[in-house]
Amino acid sequence: MLKYIWYACAALLLWSGRAHAQTVTAYSFLQLPTHARLQALGGNNVSEHGRDVNYAFINPALVNDSLSHSASAGYLFYLAGTGQVTTAYAHTFPRAGTLVFGLRHVNYGTLEGYDNTGMPVGTFRSADTELLVGKVMQSGVFRFAINTKAVLSNLAGYRSTALLTDLGGAFVHPNQRFQAGLAFRNLGAIVSDYTPSSRNTLPFDVQLGATFKPEHMPARFSVTATRLARPGNIFQDPAGGSEPSALKKGLTHLTVGAEILLSRQITVLTGFNALRQYELRNGFSWGVSMHIRHFTLVLSNAAYQPGTGAWALTLSTNTKALWKVKNL
Repeated sequence: MLKYIWYACAALLLWSGRAHAQTVTAYSFLQLPTHARLQALGGNNVSEHGRDVNYAFINPALVNDSLSHSASAGYLFYLAGTGQVTTAYAHTFPRAGTLVFGLRHVNYGTLEGYDNTGMPVGTFRSADTELLVGKVMQSGVFRFAINTKAVLSNLAGYRSTALLTDLGGAFVHPNQRFQAGLAFRNLGAIVSDYTPSSRNTLPFDVQLGATFKPEHMPARFSVTATRLARPGNIFQDPAGGSEPSALKKGLTHLTVGAEILLSRQITVLTGFNALRQYELRNGFSWGVSMHIRHFTLVLSNAAYQPGTGAWALTLSTNTKALWKVKNL
């Protein structure tokens, strides 16, 4: 079984490299962090198993039965007044097992339109939407999952739709506090492109990571390697400059996150994204997680343009626990 999984992984890597070499990548909003915890940890993490239902957007295998009835809603205050709304819910059904439902909507607001001569032609609204249903399965210490996603994009009246899937796997050590994850993200096809002449492709990505907690240390650490299907692919300054070394290109694939466990109720989060550090000169992010009665509130900040930080807020709860409290 594992042999065939590795064969499939190798085929996906070869296919993705050819696709990115020939076309332009669309739906870049799918690369944004979906919730405040992920943003605080650097924006990438495929190994924090059983921690947050929103990880289903990144690696669906990170959702386990303990997250059943978990509901979450959040908002990312993105660039220039734009924003991202994210909601997620997990439920374990008697026959279907654990399913995850998610919605992500990015609103770009109202844009001014101009013709080829520079004359205004009116205003347009633009937005991107992702709808997700995920299925989680378990075999011993391994978990496997698949997401089925629909993407709807409207950019100033130009519309595009795509049907995508994510494949995720996770390993949870039975005795040690160690977890590992692997995710193949955004496989699928564009159903209708923005124009008949468009030649867009999907933001396919392969991510591999690990999360571990030292036995006698109140901290948890995560290391994630991203863009494994496009090694060394980084932004090059059009003004010139020296060619980045192979070591620097390799390091830009890494994201490191740490959680300082101050108490059962409060956790301080921090992360470093090497690619953002290279391209935007600010790869650091931070946040705080607070558990108050039956709610978990996470607030984080990260920079997506030089000199400006973007805030994210996520509120989560367990609806089953809330229902029991209500009926007391």
